[in-house]
Amino acid sequence: MSLRAWLGATMGVLALLTLSAAALLVVLTNVLDHSAATLGTAVEGIRLSEELEVGLLAHDRMVREGPEKVPRGPGGLLRYELEASLYRQIGELRRIASTDLDRARLDAVREDIDAYFSAQRDPARAEREAGPALDAALEGLEQVIAANVEGARAARSQAERWNDMADSAGVVLCALLLVGVLIVSLLLRRVALQPLRDISQSMRRFGAGSKNTRAPEAGPAELRDMARTFNEMANSLTHQQEQQLAFLAGVAHELRNPLSALKLSTALSDRSRARLTPERMDRTLALVDRQVERLDRMVGDLLDATRIEAGRLELRPEVRDACELAREVVELYRSGVTGHVLRLSVPDAPVLVRVDPARLEQVLHNLISNALKYSPAGSRVEVLVRREQDEAVLCVTDEGIGISDEEKRLLFAPFQRAGNARQRAPGVGLGLSVARRIVEAHGGSIDVVSQPGHGSVFCVRLALAAEPAVLPEEGGGMVPPQDTLH
Repeated sequence: MSLRAWLGATMGVLALLTLSAAALLVVLTNVLDHSAATLGTAVEGIRLSEELEVGLLAHDRMVREGPEKVPRGPGGLLRYELEASLYRQIGELRRIASTDLDRARLDAVREDIDAYFSAQRDPARAEREAGPALDAALEGLEQVIAANVEGARAARSQAERWNDMADSAGVVLCALLLVGVLIVSLLLRRVALQPLRDISQSMRRFGAGSKNTRAPEAGPAELRDMARTFNEMANSLTHQQEQQLAFLAGVAHELRNPLSALKLSTALSDRSRARLTPERMDRTLALVDRQVERLDRMVGDLLDATRIEAGRLELRPEVRDACELAREVVELYRSGVTGHVLRLSVPDAPVLVRVDPARLEQVLHNLISNALKYSPAGSRVEVLVRREQDEAVLCVTDEGIGISDEEKRLLFAPFQRAGNARQRAPGVGLGLSVARRIVEAHGGSIDVVSQPGHGSVFCVRLALAAEPAVLPEEGGGMVPPQDTLH
């Protein structure tokens, strides 16, 4: 399970508990608000009912004692004003009534009051009908009061139940939240923090020099990926260190061979100075020259690799004819004894590129030298320059040992040499790596097509430069195009 999913599920549970508490609080607030409104309505109904009872009794007293004794009603109201006030009160009672039963009771009370007032206005009916009508109205008001009291008690009881329920639910939710936070803390420590601490400790141990230390791939998916990435990096660094040690051993071995040859040559010359013939001197000097050239090439590759890795490879680009550069390199190899058939194919028109001439010649030197070293004597090595759309292509084709697909993946990596290459020719495995970085620094690319036993084709691709109006003469670095050499 991923850390994101685990945290999402945990936060979801905690959020659900929090929302539940919030929902309970909202429900409790609504219930208490409804109960308070019900209580307020009940109290108002009881107050109005009691005032209506007092008003009816005051009206009956006013009628019985006569206007000469009670000229005005309660609060200084006249009789007709008192009657109007009673009707307003019963209308207010009906307006705040919450049930149909209460409204029906109030309608019956109004009818009894109407009957009472009607009987009081008719002296013939007053003694017979007014009293029962008044008693019925008062009885109805008592029922209304009792109903309001009962409603207030029910609302209060409901509020108390909900309050108790909310207290219990609140305690349960608080307990669940506390338990949830505790469980999340413990699981977070076990699931995430402990693997993270293990990874951190592994990094410290690796940085302190324990190169065999690897982080345990445990915990959520993200931490497993982190540990896996660290382990891959550690493996890569260990492999690079092993390569560097192997490289140092290879450099020491490769340097020892020419140095041993030089030492042997000078020792032979010293011991046989009196018997040294010109022919022997020429052979010794030729041997020394080859070994010095070999040392110079190795040291140059090392220096170039160091500059490239440090990002300090300096280029001095200028517009040059790729055909002429290839021709100069090929002529240099033709002047020596290679034991191979070296051919050059270039177009009639110049192929202009903007390059550092010395660096591009270095690339061609490396490719042609490799083609000669890894090809059998008498085989053909061909150097081809051509245009392809907006690119200049320089190819070196040999009939040598070839390269397998597995070896191609590491062909341009520094300090890498295929098994057949190690057996066929000495070297430290920097030439092709340096060549590729030089070509890429010019904005180009280098690739290879090869099969074991069928030779190889290395192709360098560079962007074409704009055609100049007039080609400089030979002293300026450009020469008129020449015919194709074969």
